[in-house]
Amino acid sequence: MPVNLLDLDADGLNAWFAEMGEKPFRARQVLRWVHQRGADDFAGMSDIARSLREKLMATAAVSPAPTLSDRTSADGTRKFLFDVGNGNAVETVFIPEQDRGTLCVSSQAGCALECAFCSTGRQGFNRNLRTSEIIGQLWQANRALGAPTAAAEARVISNVVLMGMGEPLANLENLLPALRLMLDDNAYGLSRRRVTVSTSGIVPAMDRLAAACPVALAVSLHAPTDGLRDRLVPINRKYPLAELMAACRRYLQHAPRDFITFEYVMLDGVNDSDADARALLHLVRDVPCKFNLIPFNPFPDSGFRRSPAERVRRFAALLAGAGIVTTTRKTRGDDIDAACGQLAGKVLDKSRRRSVPVSLSRSTPATLELQ
Repeated sequence: MPVNLLDLDADGLNAWFAEMGEKPFRARQVLRWVHQRGADDFAGMSDIARSLREKLMATAAVSPAPTLSDRTSADGTRKFLFDVGNGNAVETVFIPEQDRGTLCVSSQAGCALECAFCSTGRQGFNRNLRTSEIIGQLWQANRALGAPTAAAEARVISNVVLMGMGEPLANLENLLPALRLMLDDNAYGLSRRRVTVSTSGIVPAMDRLAAACPVALAVSLHAPTDGLRDRLVPINRKYPLAELMAACRRYLQHAPRDFITFEYVMLDGVNDSDADARALLHLVRDVPCKFNLIPFNPFPDSGFRRSPAERVRRFAALLAGAGIVTTTRKTRGDDIDAACGQLAGKVLDKSRRRSVPVSLSRSTPATLELQ
């Protein structure tokens, strides 16, 4: 079975080359060919010795997940659907903005956390994505967009957010090599400030990420009290808000930014009152942060409604009035089902809830206010 080079970060590639008796500079050359030039044909790696090219052709491959679909919205949002086997698919969304291009990447096929408002929780958990399947989304998107990555000023994809399907920190073993490749100057060369990992609050993994590869952090908060968050985000029963806020403060000691982004889906009559806003302000009083309010996009039998626009504005004003930077996500790409909670495909409910058609994507919108 050939070694898939997309599974190897710089350290992994160096170790593999050393086993073959090759020098480290050869590993750097191959890393640049694969990730900066998007090469998958070893024969075309012209500055590499013929003997090594032949060795690579016999023992290695560059094998991303096959593309099932590639659709572009009227607003420029582009959604890719990748086949990860056994009937599972994950989606990747590219969101072009005037000052940046953001790629939203998935980390798992399905999700085990069962957040009440999230369509992927209805699907259930299938498996973790391999490193090659995580970084492969960036590799494929760069090729599809015709995006050179060697020169920062020429990049089409300037930001990567791990906000697609799955809980990234539940797949830390495969996530970390992918993050290192995103940051590696011989691969994608992104700054730590421009790579964001989103988590629902797995506290031990937050500490591990801070120690191993601190990038920007977004926390899916969605409630100001343990009672409500226990119902909306069940992982809170294991890691309640006091532990989560303490973990956020610890993370900031290593983070490339001086704030945590809190994501907050706005659910009509559930978590959107003035009292909820004031409780949030009390909760985060010791955590430098910004808030990203997310208008909910309903899916079949979700049991929730989107907060009215005026209620969202009032909620945002209360947070902003207390000095917290607050943005509200706008929906993009809904004509190609790339907006928040829309369909990447239809599956049966595999959770304990009753079976209904649901989305393969997390309840995460296509427009991201992270920079």
